Formats: sequence, C-alpha cells, structure tokens
Amino acid sequence: MWEKFRAIFTIPELRQKIFFTLLLLAVFRVGYQIPLPIVDESALEESIKSGSSSDLFKFMQQVSVFSAADLRRLTIFGLGIMPYISASIILQLLSSVWKPLEELRKEGETGRKKINEYTRYLTVLMCVIQGFIYLGSMISNRGGMPEMLNPEFTARGADNLNHLHWSWYMTSLLIMTCGTLFVMWLGEQIDEFGIGNGISLLIMAGILAQMPGAMLGFFGNMKPELTGFADVGVETLVVLIVLFVAVVFGVVFITLGKRQIPTQSAKHVRGRRVYGGSRQYLPLRLNQSGVMPIIFASSLLMLPALLFGMTATWLQRMGVSRGWTDLFVELQQVFNRGTSLVYNLSFIALIFFFSYFWTAITFNPKEMAENLKDFGTFIPGYRPGRRTAEYLEKVMIRITYVGAAFLSLVAIVPTVISSALKVDANVASFYGGTGLLIAVSVAFDLIQKIDSHLVMRDYRGLLEP
Repeated sequence: MWEKFRAIFTIPELRQKIFFTLLLLAVFRVGYQIPLPIVDESALEESIKSGSSSDLFKFMQQVSVFSAADLRRLTIFGLGIMPYISASIILQLLSSVWKPLEELRKEGETGRKKINEYTRYLTVLMCVIQGFIYLGSMISNRGGMPEMLNPEFTARGADNLNHLHWSWYMTSLLIMTCGTLFVMWLGEQIDEFGIGNGISLLIMAGILAQMPGAMLGFFGNMKPELTGFADVGVETLVVLIVLFVAVVFGVVFITLGKRQIPTQSAKHVRGRRVYGGSRQYLPLRLNQSGVMPIIFASSLLMLPALLFGMTATWLQRMGVSRGWTDLFVELQQVFNRGTSLVYNLSFIALIFFFSYFWTAITFNPKEMAENLKDFGTFIPGYRPGRRTAEYLEKVMIRITYVGAAFLSLVAIVPTVISSALKVDANVASFYGGTGLLIAVSVAFDLIQKIDSHLVMRDYRGLLEP
C-alpha cells in the first residue's frame, strides 16, 4: 500500500493536481472562519453556546452538513455552496418537465455549458433569497439565540431592540453572495486544474472538519473505565468502533452495488466479416437516487418543529391562552428529531417517497430503451422499444425499493446510537445520514480518478490487490 501511495507522488501531473486541490481547500477553510464585519465574535461564541438547544440552531446544524458552511456563524462563506446546489436541483427538475431545457440537455457538451451558465445566473438569485432569509433569522433575536451583532453597526429601534442598519444589511448580503460565488469558482478550478469533483470535495471538507471537534468532545466526556453502558465508557468506545466499521462496510457495499442486466448486440455482416453479437451488461445502481432523498426528507422534517416552536413562542408573547401554546409545544415535540416515533416513521416514509421521485426524474427507461435500439443492442427475451422500457422500469422500481430501505436504515442509525448509547449527536452523525454517504461517495470517486492516472502509467490501482 505504501508503494502505491509513493507512486502517486512520482507522477508529476498527478502530484501537481493533488497539491493544487489541497491549496484551494485550504483557501476555502480560511474563508470558512472569517466573520462578517457586523459580528461581535465574543457575542457570537456566547450565542452558539447558549443557543445549542434552540430549534433554529438544530435546523442550521442539519443544513450545514451539505452546504459546506457553518450556518451557526455569520462568515463571508456563510451561505456555503447551498445556493448553487439549490439552483442545480431546480434546473434538473425543470429539465424533466420543461421541453426547451430537456432538448438543451440532449445537445451534449454545448447544452451542458449552456445549462451551467443558467445555473450560475440562478445561483446569484438564490444567494439573494437565501441570504435575505438567513440574515433575517440570525439577527432578529429569534429561536432563543441572543444578540450577536457588533454595537457599532446597530441602532436602537422603537421596540427598544438593536437593529442592523439597512445599508450594513445589504453590504452583508453582498459579501455573502460574493463568498458563495467565490466558493463556486473554487469548485470549478478544482474540476479543471485539480483532481476533479470540486463541489463535492468542498462539501466533504466541511463534513470532515467537524470530526476533530466531535472526537475531542467525546473523549472529554468519556470515562476511562467500564460503566456497564450506564455512561459513556470503554465498552461504549469499543461498540462505536465496531459499529462504525460495520456501517461504513454497508454503505460501501450498497454504494457500489449494481444490478447487471445482460444485453446482446445485433450481428452485422459487412462483406465477408461479421461484426457485433457480443454479450455485455447494462449496470443499474442499487442506490440510484444517491443522497438526495435524505437531504430532502431531513430538511422537510425540520420545518414542522421549527414552525411549531416559533408559533408557540409568538403565542406566548401575544398573551394567548396557555392551552394553545401547550398544543403547539406538544406538536413541536412530536416532530422533534430522535425523540419521537412519529418523526422516525415520517422520516422513513419521506425517504421512500423521494427515492422513487428522484429516480423517476433522473432515470428515463424510455430514453434508455431508445438508445439501446439505436446502437443495435437488445435485452434477450424483450423486444426493443416499448417492451424493453417496461422491463427496465419494472427492474428500477424493485431495486429502488432496496436502495430506499438502505437509505432509511442509514438515516436512522445516528438517532439510535445517540439515544441507546447516550452519545452526543455530533458524534453519532458520523455513523450515518447525509454526511457519511457524501464522504463515502466522494472518497470512491476520488480514488477512481487517482486510479485512472496510475493505470495510464502502468501502475497498479489503489483498489487492486
């Protein structure tokens, strides 16, 4: 193995790509820590400590996993890459229902460049919308989070509260918009001059950057003795290590799992020679929808608890009868992450729904059947065209069920570990959910790109024995 790693850095081109990627990731991490001018850093740290149990804090911590940003802090990269991801998802959804975009997607490289251009324009719009909402929620003193603004940039309003001046509000919004566009540019530079898959690498860097803090907190609270699982002790550490290996093995197995559908190419006689007739396989991924169902389901399920909690606080301030306030507090508890059976069942149901929904958008059996027919390839036992499309759709429905069940299991594992072993939620989050799936997928994609460089120069790949 060490010989393979040594071979990576003996290839000048690959070595240059790796160092360039690491440099841009370091630039990203520096901007990740720079606060906006309006922020009082000491007040911000106090806000994070005191607001850790608020619904707004939990929602932002959940979204931070796939936004490549720490939404608890108002930094120049505060929005992360989330506006770009939102714009990409919107255009991908539109390309399946809007004819002009669908035709543009089929034009190959030219159409892809045009769609990327539209994505950038839409990213700016999403930055303005999401930044406006994000800034408003962070500085409005809601969600149980105290004041975090620098007094030099605020003025006391008629309600006897400090408010950010509108000019600084717009300046902060502009800074975060430019920060997101810069992060998007970093991802594109990694794609072009680095190791590739830049946006995903930025997201994975944000996820892995949370691991040292989570580990320090875990070992700081762990007792170096046997506690019989009454508290976090040595036996808890052993169980966590075994579970981590088992969960990662399962994620890798399903992520790489494919259903191989046999195909047969038609024979062509040209002169005295016969071409074609070879037997090949059409690979269909078991987890065709990737990590998107968990992202959609977790984001959607965080909203009811957040809205019910804000409504209960508003009713309490308005002096409404205690019965209505208690009702919304109970509804908030019903949708509280990790403490409610209703939440977990709703989570699983939404994962299944979004798995089939996203697969239906990204996988077109009719188009695939037409492509097979155009290349003179058919599935044995099924006529080209409509019968092939029906067969592919039936197979995809079955394997999507397996993929959705796997995603549901991975999504629930952190909740089970946190409640059963009394482990902090930040530590348990590395045992499943969005973060683990993204990290494993990006890691395998990175290894495949490095392998392609090694194989081209007659070296053995990293995954070869």
